[in-house]
Amino acid sequence: MKGKVVLVTGSTDGIGKETALSITRMGARVLLHGRNAEKGRRVTEEIRKKSGNDRLDFFLADLSLQGEVRRLAAEVEKEHDRLDVLVNNAGVFMKERRLTADGIETTLAVNHLAPFLLTNQLIGLLKKSAPSRIVTVSSIAHRDAQVDWSNLQGERRFDGYEAYATSKLGNLLFTYELSRRLKGSGVDANALHPGVVRTKLLRAGFGDYPGDDPRKGAKTPIRLATSPELEGKSGLYFERSQPAVSSPLSRDRAVQKRLWDISEKLVGLG
Repeated sequence: MKGKVVLVTGSTDGIGKETALSITRMGARVLLHGRNAEKGRRVTEEIRKKSGNDRLDFFLADLSLQGEVRRLAAEVEKEHDRLDVLVNNAGVFMKERRLTADGIETTLAVNHLAPFLLTNQLIGLLKKSAPSRIVTVSSIAHRDAQVDWSNLQGERRFDGYEAYATSKLGNLLFTYELSRRLKGSGVDANALHPGVVRTKLLRAGFGDYPGDDPRKGAKTPIRLATSPELEGKSGLYFERSQPAVSSPLSRDRAVQKRLWDISEKLVGLG
């Protein structure tokens, strides 16, 4: 990974932090991201000391806000002339329906629309750096999701787990559609379930539910981001580091295309 540049969103805690640490240890320049400046500085220094690699940069952005997603992409492009790997890791679990300043339900905004917009904003840099990779952290919870197009943002009713599962289904629908659109570009797009992991998100949604250590949870995103054997492999879904078959709904091309079109409108692309 020496000489490569890797952006990991949500990398000041949990799976993202362990992913960033491991890739930093491999010699890459890692671009850390978080929404708290002080925590970002602290984690950057911690990773620097543990890895012995000072090729680290921290980017501050609240991914619930589309303006900040665009700013993050612009700052990455301004400061770096290449991006070899984008790891879309940041996520939230909301028990109550809350709208962002953009008027979007927060779970959908952070878990799906943020990686959708960030990836699209950085796609030029990723193509320029090809062969390159886009790795998106989904969840096995996607198997419980059914898309209610009339209630995509909990307008009629809201259930925290339903919203979360739908957003994780969205990660897969996005990844599969993106992979087809990127065919022949040298940019691979894959998604994964990291396992049930002890993170802030797990506590927010499920209290003291037992989970794996974040280091174990990071193994799958690390593999997808760095393994030489996966170069050129795209449009795949992994569970615990192994290829798996996602839900039938996630593989429905009409649903993939419909969500892509709706997402473009919600973030002002297209």
